[in-house]
Amino acid sequence: MTTWNLESMKSHLLICNGSSCLKKGGEVVTLAVRDEIARLGIDEQIHTTRTRCNGRCKDACVVIAYPQGTWYKAESPEIGRQIVRDCMDQQVAPHVVYQTINGSMTKNPTSGAIKGISKNK
Repeated sequence: MTTWNLESMKSHLLICNGSSCLKKGGEVVTLAVRDEIARLGIDEQIHTTRTRCNGRCKDACVVIAYPQGTWYKAESPEIGRQIVRDCMDQQVAPHVVYQTINGSMTKNPTSGAIKGISKNK
């Protein structure tokens, strides 16, 4: 079992590998994200984790960046690569679905993403 030293970590990318995201290319997005991190030599700055469902299946494939608190819709491997570059450049990609602004999760009005259902059913 591995225990990574996270002292140089700037971002943690949580890549959904739930069934809906996998059907929409989650595996190739995951591989592209990890390949871009290796290509740029920033493995100690960006950590990745495959997750199960994150509850935004309509936005598949979901990639979440922390501590930024940004949720992305990675529809292709190239978008996955762009998310890695944006994390390093402190930029916000056009593929953002939600992001944390002043401590609150805010929907990107240009993303075309649906609001979703309330968690208080």
